[in-house]
Amino acid sequence: MTNTVSPSGEARIVLSARDLGKDFAGFTAVNNVNLDVRHAQIHALIGPNGAGKTTVFNLLTKFHQPTRGKITLLGNDITQMKPDRVARMGLVRSFQISAVFPHLTVLENVRVALQRPNNLATQFWLPLKALDRLNGRAEALIDDLGLTRYRDSRAADLSYGRKRVLEIATTLALEPEVLLLDEPMAGMGHEDVHMVAGIIRDVAQSRAVLMVEHNLSVVADICHQVTVLQRGEIIAQGDYATVSQDARVRTAYMGTEG
Repeated sequence: MTNTVSPSGEARIVLSARDLGKDFAGFTAVNNVNLDVRHAQIHALIGPNGAGKTTVFNLLTKFHQPTRGKITLLGNDITQMKPDRVARMGLVRSFQISAVFPHLTVLENVRVALQRPNNLATQFWLPLKALDRLNGRAEALIDDLGLTRYRDSRAADLSYGRKRVLEIATTLALEPEVLLLDEPMAGMGHEDVHMVAGIIRDVAQSRAVLMVEHNLSVVADICHQVTVLQRGEIIAQGDYATVSQDARVRTAYMGTEG
């Protein structure tokens, strides 16, 4: 296992971008982005609509190839790699729209997610009982994320917040080193926001989390580092207390000056 702390005593960098840029037909969507995401920390990517947050996510996960710059994951250059290979290396992303199977139970959803890391995803000739060996790990994940009472419930019958938690469980089944969450609190009520924020905090104890999030209360509460984008460029980085006092952030994102 690689060290979780650098020689300087800081948590090690597990995902980084240097001079990252992306052009679309002459339009620069992302320019000169430098980013370090550290093990066992929650790093927020924030900014107004159209700031380039989703494009940065797509570049890091290789859904888009960068026009320029370099991306490294666990010390490996992944700039030219395909998305599936990057995911197998430990960079796993959840999307804003829930991606669970609505007519399967919570347990069945997690078992499906566990098939790939257990080399069962392509072995279609095996009987269904072959998946029973995944039950122990599936139930441990379900328990870790507070879903035990919903184990045999269909995903379609869960609250919106619990569906998002189930989606996190299915991404954790892939044993990521870095988990990217795209607006995990979007559309949630206050109670669900509090629950999911606590789960993300717990999840980040053993892996890095990079999240796009508009709920600044959540960002202030659980995030160790914050990167603020405007028009595809970084205008501030640091902890929330630091970036929230930056005049450019107040003007660009919070709508106030000074």
